[in-house]
Amino acid sequence: MADFQLRDYQKEVVEKALRGENVIIWLPTGGGKTRAAVYVARRHLDTTPNGKVMVLVNKVHLVDQHYTKEFWPFLGEDFKLMKVSGESDEKDFFGIVVQANDVVICTAQILYNALINKEEAKHTELSDITLLIIDECHHTHKESVYNKIMRLYVEKKLKGQRPLPQILGLTASPGTGGAKVLGDAVKHVLEICANLDSVIVSTKNYIPELKERVPRPKKTFDIVEKRVADPLGDHIKWMMQLIHEFMNLPSDVRLRECGTQEYEADVVVLEQRGVRENNRLLAQCALHLRQYNDALLINDTLRMMDAYRSLEDFYNTKYTTAIDGTDFFLVGLFQENQVELKKFATDPHFENPKMAKLESTLVSQFGPDVQSRGILFSRTRKSTHCLLDWVIENKTLQRAGIKAAILTGAGNGITYMTQNEQADTIRKFRNGTLNLLISTSVAEEGLDIPECNLVVRYGLLTNEIAQQQASGRARARDSQYSVVAEAGGREIRRERINEYLEELTGEAIAKVQSMSEHEFRTKINELQTEAIIMSKVLEDRKTEKKNRYAASRVRILCRNCFAQVASGNDFKLLENAHYVNVNKDFKQHYKLGGKVQLERRFEDWEPGCTVSCNNGNCNKDWGFEMKYKKVALLPNLAIKNFALETPDGRITVKKWKDVPFAVEEFSFEQYYEENVEGWFD
Repeated sequence: MADFQLRDYQKEVVEKALRGENVIIWLPTGGGKTRAAVYVARRHLDTTPNGKVMVLVNKVHLVDQHYTKEFWPFLGEDFKLMKVSGESDEKDFFGIVVQANDVVICTAQILYNALINKEEAKHTELSDITLLIIDECHHTHKESVYNKIMRLYVEKKLKGQRPLPQILGLTASPGTGGAKVLGDAVKHVLEICANLDSVIVSTKNYIPELKERVPRPKKTFDIVEKRVADPLGDHIKWMMQLIHEFMNLPSDVRLRECGTQEYEADVVVLEQRGVRENNRLLAQCALHLRQYNDALLINDTLRMMDAYRSLEDFYNTKYTTAIDGTDFFLVGLFQENQVELKKFATDPHFENPKMAKLESTLVSQFGPDVQSRGILFSRTRKSTHCLLDWVIENKTLQRAGIKAAILTGAGNGITYMTQNEQADTIRKFRNGTLNLLISTSVAEEGLDIPECNLVVRYGLLTNEIAQQQASGRARARDSQYSVVAEAGGREIRRERINEYLEELTGEAIAKVQSMSEHEFRTKINELQTEAIIMSKVLEDRKTEKKNRYAASRVRILCRNCFAQVASGNDFKLLENAHYVNVNKDFKQHYKLGGKVQLERRFEDWEPGCTVSCNNGNCNKDWGFEMKYKKVALLPNLAIKNFALETPDGRITVKKWKDVPFAVEEFSFEQYYEENVEGWFD
């Protein structure tokens, strides 16, 4: 390992890990945590007979990044390495992959699936692994997949079952877990340590070297005064008031201030109540109010036209889907005010002053002859698209040589990016083809992004971990970390609170590190025992909830028009991932839309067309058809698009795991027998 040298502060933080102890390495973004982990992995493999290293990440794109940039260059010549994600065929025989390789880099979900899967080719045991490296390990809490894996570990440990892998966690900040006082922050750090069964280490003797290596950016608050007048926002609020009056709000409902995330939360609850109470007037008005509130949030952060277009896009889909008087009123209200709204949105006298401030912040760091790189963080995928349009259309920014692109999370849908698009964008940013990324939180942690001299946080209200991660992207010398916000606004207050919480995190870690070995171990064992007991209690409650009703006694209704379309026992769970309706009569309740395009290919199925409610003009999106084993066409449905009529009343749930009845596993043989004369291609 002569060609593989660590800095002194890195050597200090790996000392305990090299002795085989369970350790969480706490170093700032850019401090070389992953390089330190590679060093530990190398030493571990050199000194451990039949050593097996598993590297866990929490995002798919980090699998390839860690493999290509970190582990392969230093281990590839001497050891067998394999990378596995949900997009890899290797996941289908993961147990064999683990046995055949020395180092496996994968998403945490892949390992968890293998630990609970009994099929020999897919199964693996914790005892098969000798070193488990957990990237961004501050996510090891509550019901995260990291914590599900570590709960299996802790349970075995408390029962005295061995062998177990050595644990190496990596984090830039464990955070305070929402705590505002030192005692509670210490408890949070101890809980993270207990979940990972590890001590937390940081540099003590080489802090100057670390600060030299990872300089803090210069932080600026680029403040703008509140708009003198906002006729667009005022008119939207007036329209919202008309809807409030029309819907005859229940006396016990109190909606908070329009144009806030709190108001959004209120109308989400209101829509759920409307569905539960069979009150379509309440439910639909709440849905439309959420769109108007979203327009106010956009108007506060972006251009007025972006706010107007968000409403226009929403109502473009509503003109032909009106069902009753509620729909006609809501659509008519927008139509009657559309000209007025557009007039306000195009009046330059009232444009959002934050945009001008953002422009000057960017121009101060970019220029035709200046080699700059920057990241502009924004809250939503929609806002990143609006900001990109603004950059492209802005002549001043174009003269400054800004070449921008969006970087958002991967997924399916028009506003998501594919994995290949993500990788291509980062490659262009790295080689200088692009010099500004407009990103959601996806770029805050983990991504191997070149040193930036400008990071801008725009319209964000996030916690201290996200703030530290974002700040750590500004790694170039004399870099700037800018918060563009309104004077006295919530963003500034949140940023100040996060600064305090960052200091509190450091104090809490120091307190934990100063504990005696006996005190630390006693607390860790208490927390681990408590966590396992609570986990069992919660599991029992889930099982009890899952069996509350027989599936046949639950009716499934379209969430938009309330038409009854299915029974709970029509649904089966396919491959532990897809909830499909196997009743051949269900086809009469839906219509087909466009073909679903997915970047990934799957072993046993392929996507078909979207499906939506076929009741009159409803057209509520429900999900999509999937073709299973080339013959069975199965509607794969999202339960959030439906209401459930139970013997005790109507309810809504976000995810299938929350339905109050058991869903049986899909049997292809049984389905074939029952439907051989049915709907096959």
